[in-house]
Amino acid sequence: MTIGSSYNYPSHVIGKDTRTKRAARSKWTARFPSPPDLCFDYRTLIEQDGGIARATDPQHRICIIGAGVTGLTAARELYRCGFTQISLIEQSTRIGGRHLTVHGSPKSSLSHTPFEMGAMRMPFFNRADESPTQGRSLMAYYAQAFDLAFSDFANPGSPWVRSTGIYLREGSMGDGPAPQMLIWKNQDGMTPPPGEALQKVYAKWKTFADRMTRHVSELYGSEAWEATWAAMVERYQGVSFRDLVSMPAVQAWNEQSPGDFGGMGMSAEESAIFYAIGIGDGSWGAFYDVCCLYPLRTAIFGFSSQLQLIHGRVDSNGDPLDAPHLNSEAVVDSAGLTFDRPRYIGLAALDECLLFMPIDETGKSVYEYSRERSNGLLTDSSVTRLTKLPNQQIRVHFNWNHSQQGQTRERFEDFDSVIMTLPSWLIETRIQLERFTQHMLPFNVINAYKTAHWETSCKVFAPLKKSFLSKNGNIPQVLVTDSFIHDVYTYRYNDHYSYDCILLSYTWEDDATKLASFSDKELVTKCAKELDRILLNAVNIREKISPYIGIDQAVVQRWITDKNALGCAKLYRPGTYYDAVSLMKYNRDFGHVSGLYLSGESFSVDAGWTEPCFRGAVDAVIHICNKTGATFKGGFSMGDYPHYRVKPEPVN
Repeated sequence: MTIGSSYNYPSHVIGKDTRTKRAARSKWTARFPSPPDLCFDYRTLIEQDGGIARATDPQHRICIIGAGVTGLTAARELYRCGFTQISLIEQSTRIGGRHLTVHGSPKSSLSHTPFEMGAMRMPFFNRADESPTQGRSLMAYYAQAFDLAFSDFANPGSPWVRSTGIYLREGSMGDGPAPQMLIWKNQDGMTPPPGEALQKVYAKWKTFADRMTRHVSELYGSEAWEATWAAMVERYQGVSFRDLVSMPAVQAWNEQSPGDFGGMGMSAEESAIFYAIGIGDGSWGAFYDVCCLYPLRTAIFGFSSQLQLIHGRVDSNGDPLDAPHLNSEAVVDSAGLTFDRPRYIGLAALDECLLFMPIDETGKSVYEYSRERSNGLLTDSSVTRLTKLPNQQIRVHFNWNHSQQGQTRERFEDFDSVIMTLPSWLIETRIQLERFTQHMLPFNVINAYKTAHWETSCKVFAPLKKSFLSKNGNIPQVLVTDSFIHDVYTYRYNDHYSYDCILLSYTWEDDATKLASFSDKELVTKCAKELDRILLNAVNIREKISPYIGIDQAVVQRWITDKNALGCAKLYRPGTYYDAVSLMKYNRDFGHVSGLYLSGESFSVDAGWTEPCFRGAVDAVIHICNKTGATFKGGFSMGDYPHYRVKPEPVN
């Protein structure tokens, strides 16, 4: 889901009249757009020479569980700080977690069409008059640091697609009696979707979002911001997105109710349309029954603005730039087990750079450093138990070489600190926590991650003949439907690759779950046939798309059945927002006592995005540095680091 792609929130909202109030924290205060909970500029902290801090206890033993983007970021930034006893344990035989780039049909040994089976649309939080790498985000920082190539993502309803086709209610929303596909061309980024019904929905959303965004942009980063956001949270944390859509609109913001911006005031019929397509950028139905703060955060604070497609660490032809282990036949971990070698193509290049690219402060990469130690990087190793020891260390038990039945070995290592980056359902079902007292790990924290809601998601990618985007002007480049395929994307990385990409079907939640009974082959065939049926049924199209698609080379990813994920993105239902925030507070409140740090999207309130993974990793590093008495860089102190706010307990 990307809300407001046509209006490009919030980067275009900021103009000359927007106030730029700054809080007393000055250079550490984030600017708008940026996530709302901690108004803190993480990029300023990590882009300093030497990174976050200088370790005064470099022998402090640290275990990081999970080599997704969170774990890799934590390892890199801890190593930059000078910590020398870091162990990274990964259950699978690849790195990157839910960054999963699958390489399609190659033109040469180095040139591939990437299929992004996980995260694919990256916000950099830049303003409209800036290049993406000028955004004050960690994504912008790492993209610049690693020379990642990117382009504007071909999002439905955006200027970056030739046209968006909208097919709802079997084509009955057109002007004539015959089934018709509505065609949305939005080259200026400001053109509303076609048809009276869609434009009414669009207008109601835009009125609501305009009012909130302009108000937020004026106050963000000011001394009044924390109180303003707390009021907004209190007003909306118990409201579902479905209810917000139908909630009566307000005519103007009232200073007496600072957190209340009303609702969108849609009728039942308008709500049904909004459920299916939002304002043309894909179904929002999967998010209708979650807490409305999630879509509001996404829409207002930069997560849906100027989204980028990551090409990788590549040149203009799409061929990888010179990088460590690019031409290696295989790479091995500290114990000699092989894992997927780096290709530096697609979004996976980000994770590969975090591991394999050398660090200025050390002269080595995290990978080189890890290989020097017998337990620096362990892949194919499944953590099974964490035990708090009397000496306050944590014993990490794991099954080494666990994918090879009959060859698995049970091992353990003792650590001073452990950073947990796994999806919370994996923690609950795979890892036993022993001897952590209530003062270390309260029941309410355990309950918060056990009861978290994880979304299912299914993607069906295939190669697309170059002639489709080059020559076919009849079939829209992107399709949004209320059929079981829901959203269809076609896009090109460059002219050099043999094929372009088609995302045949992109579904979430119930729409993904209903496809679970079909085999991958059945599902691919079913999606192609349904897409052809829709296009042939529309009197203004009448053409199949299947002749352009490499059906036999299609790839399917179902995140809920992926044993290393058990879900695609963590969300929260109405009334549980404060529980989610309590997980983000855990590191500051309890990490120094328990030695356990919770990090990544699983302990965030921004589902499905990479930025909270970065921020969670850096948060854990900050607290470990503080616990060990490291010397922070740039004059930073914990007094500059804001607190997460939760609803105060009632007084008896």
